[in-house]
Amino acid sequence: MSVTKGISQYLTFDREQWMQLRASVPMPLTREELEDLRGINENLSLEEASEVYLPLSRLLNLLVTGNQKMAEATGLFLGDLYPKVPYVIGIAGSVAVGKSTTARVLKALLRRWPGHPKVDLVTTDGFLYPNRVLEERGLMKRKGFPESYDIRRLIRFLTDLKSGRERLSVPIYSHLSYDILPDREKVVNQPDILIIEGLNILQNLCVDKQQSPCVFVSDFLDFSIYVDAHETDIARWYQERFQVLRKTAFRNPASYFRRYADLTVEEAEKTAQGIWEEINRVNLKENILPTRERARLILEKGPDHSVKKVYLRRI
Repeated sequence: MSVTKGISQYLTFDREQWMQLRASVPMPLTREELEDLRGINENLSLEEASEVYLPLSRLLNLLVTGNQKMAEATGLFLGDLYPKVPYVIGIAGSVAVGKSTTARVLKALLRRWPGHPKVDLVTTDGFLYPNRVLEERGLMKRKGFPESYDIRRLIRFLTDLKSGRERLSVPIYSHLSYDILPDREKVVNQPDILIIEGLNILQNLCVDKQQSPCVFVSDFLDFSIYVDAHETDIARWYQERFQVLRKTAFRNPASYFRRYADLTVEEAEKTAQGIWEEINRVNLKENILPTRERARLILEKGPDHSVKKVYLRRI
């Protein structure tokens, strides 16, 4: 399921070619900092951060700077009444492909560039319906599918963000309880850059089919990234992550998945494979993968979880 080679709307870079676009920018992160940023079962090296994510942060820095200058020109024209509007970067891709790590690394790198030190990160997990709602609608086994999200609330948040409103509240999702935390919220207060990461950000989910034209989440993105890999590799990463969680987070008595902690290695492998085939693979094929070519940039990973190629849309 990797990107078709030679697709005309993308410029294609191998790792060596992309690395050259770093343009001698020094790496501001240490190995220890990267260790804290990488996800479960991901071997993110300092070399990969330097060769892949640092050049990407340079590109984004140039785009953000250009966007800020355009906003200043608009403010000058309007008499300095133009509100501060964050630059929004969307990161999409399958479960277990490494979206969260990509988002965290880019956040850490972008906030080191001058001119936009305030970088915030939001995941669309916070816009899932609470479990009680999903249970009422018979959607617990469709969690992560388009119908499991409160898209109206997500669109409202992005509309307010792009309108320059201050102190916006975002629901917080707990992977431990596998649910929205009812009494906690994250406050987003006019960042220079907002990174939004999730399965659904490039999907054409129409909030109100009676409304014309429809408004999509992707309409609010200034730049979009799709993290890609072959399906067999993603499935293997998912199963490996499940085995790690079985020995760690699942053992927490408060974990929603506590019942999986006592499975044998073989039982856990079979369970993870079943979840992948019945839920995550279906969602990938039907809803996530079809959005890949809507992204401005595609990071293509190899079997070892490292980025091998980068595709940058020409226009």
